Amino acid sequence: MGGGGAGRRWPAEAAPQPFARVAPALFLGSARAVGATEQLTHAGVTLCVNVSRQQPGPSAPGVAELRVPVFDDPAEDLLAHLEPTCAAMEAAVRAGGACLVYCKNGRSRSAAVCTAYLMRHRGLSLQRAFQTVKDARPAAQPNPGFWSQLQKYEQTLQAQALLPRESAGHRTGDPPPL
Repeated sequence: MGGGGAGRRWPAEAAPQPFARVAPALFLGSARAVGATEQLTHAGVTLCVNVSRQQPGPSAPGVAELRVPVFDDPAEDLLAHLEPTCAAMEAAVRAGGACLVYCKNGRSRSAAVCTAYLMRHRGLSLQRAFQTVKDARPAAQPNPGFWSQLQKYEQTLQAQALLPRESAGHRTGDPPPL
């Protein structure tokens, strides 16, 4: 076999996947994921949600891009983008496609958008939605500002009766563990 210290990377199948499956038609990854054209095609991805200002868009044929131009900064207003972004993602899924949500590291911005999508279109509480994201991608950790905005989004969805209110004995607003 050879290859010295790099031998652990062979065969190619042992390499980490460029993105993680969060739900049947929802994937989360870093900016490297958008370059994995073959994997995107195989996963049925038709929409890439690029939650950044600088990262490149997809080059895979038949894959559209929705750019959410925010930095990974707690002061950024991600909340204003959540409803239209989640609606576009759901439209892609309903049309038979799948979505890849990514940012530079696949940790904060994209994890927050995936969490919002699961709340809005799968009816999960903030805590359950985030746990689903974290189970799929353990590095997921929205920054404190995005977490606060997700709490507000959950309250908005509850007020619109799009999400059930949690029982009085269970709080969903606690920040995720580090």
